[in-house]
Amino acid sequence: MNIIIFGAGRVGESVAESLVSEHNDITVIDQDPLRIRALEDRLDLRGLVGNGIQPSVLREAGAQDADMVIACAAADESNLVVCKIAHDVFSVPTTIARLRSPEFAEGDELMSKAGFAVDHVICPEESVMRFIHQLIEYPEALQVLEFADGRVCLIAVRAEHGGTLVGRTIAQFKELLPHADMRVVALYRLDTEMEATRETRILPGDELFVLAAADQIRLVLAAIHTIDKPVLRVMIAGGGRVGLRLARSLSGQYQVKVIEHNPLRCEYLASQLPSSTLVLRGDCTDESLLEEENVADMDLFLSLTNDDEDNIMAAMLAKRLGARRVMALINRRAYADMMQGSAIDIAISPAQTVIGELLTHVRRGDVVAVHSLRRGAAEALEGVARGDVKTSKLVGRRIEEIALPQGARFGAIVRGEGREAQVLMPHHDTLIEAEDHVVIFIPHKRLVREVEKLFQVTATFFG
Repeated sequence: MNIIIFGAGRVGESVAESLVSEHNDITVIDQDPLRIRALEDRLDLRGLVGNGIQPSVLREAGAQDADMVIACAAADESNLVVCKIAHDVFSVPTTIARLRSPEFAEGDELMSKAGFAVDHVICPEESVMRFIHQLIEYPEALQVLEFADGRVCLIAVRAEHGGTLVGRTIAQFKELLPHADMRVVALYRLDTEMEATRETRILPGDELFVLAAADQIRLVLAAIHTIDKPVLRVMIAGGGRVGLRLARSLSGQYQVKVIEHNPLRCEYLASQLPSSTLVLRGDCTDESLLEEENVADMDLFLSLTNDDEDNIMAAMLAKRLGARRVMALINRRAYADMMQGSAIDIAISPAQTVIGELLTHVRRGDVVAVHSLRRGAAEALEGVARGDVKTSKLVGRRIEEIALPQGARFGAIVRGEGREAQVLMPHHDTLIEAEDHVVIFIPHKRLVREVEKLFQVTATFFG
């Protein structure tokens, strides 16, 4: 695809990096020549220095031939204007805008073709908040991702001594957990992918990606990881956009404390949050402050400032002082990779939480959901099998007859709608029917195009 990205900040850079790896033609527009030069040196893309809200700059970027414009600059108003010009002046088929304000929602009349002409809205702050909420609901998990309108979940969980399935082979799972229909789609040991066969034995420390029906997630987690106490007390370091949004959503359900160093921001937070939420002025890396505020009693410590180094230091300090679980917001990919296996339980990447939403719109075929895994290296993709046995590579075929690229594997099939929907864990003889939602795990991004083709209906395909 020919894609223009407006804005070379953290989100724009991550989007460009993800899309370039799939052999798309990418042009990035930004007014900062240093950012553009750094991107051109590192990635196979074209950079253009200029203001993307000017039609002449968009024309120079090739908007007249673009398939998609992704506007992810810092200012909402700039992104709205770029989408409007891209649609009205250059007839770009698909426009996507990063919008921080909750007042601009996808589907609103303001976003219609007659309005700002924004086809899809992405909000990294909202994505991070949803990601954290899932981890609060399932404290044993490293990642919780939903498919088929929440009927199926893919969970990442680290195997722990004491789990029913730990020390057992995958073949034994069914007899040990007869009521849980589940599938291990990937297994990582010491950060290296292992082949997950029936004979593979799960060892403590292994990271498993497991697909199961949403109502069986707790049962599966408890069998792999010992049950954690529910989250009751939360401490948030950083009262910026993400911190405020999260604190607001948690108020009333949990005991919440927010630490913010800026006195003016503290006053604003106090005015926006209910009185049950305690707002503290101070430095989140101050050991004495954390001790005074009983960080050791916290079920969850979240470091959500705008500074990666502060987030890492605060989270590691909180863990050392006794916080049960700590998470840190880390923008730089190199830092996030370094924190793997450290005292920080989960490193949250704002860009990676939103990449999946973007990829859903970039994917070809009838793809309805994409989730980025392992910091962008792997994907789980949900597509709808359309057509019939003559026009589809999926419909009317048994699993064993479908050629997936090496390493990719079928995870789950959701058949039917509403309350009648069935969640199936496919076997070699499972027949795929029209309108089935099929979830496939893809271990390497280079395999994505081959998987996408399975969901494309063609008039000429005859097997």
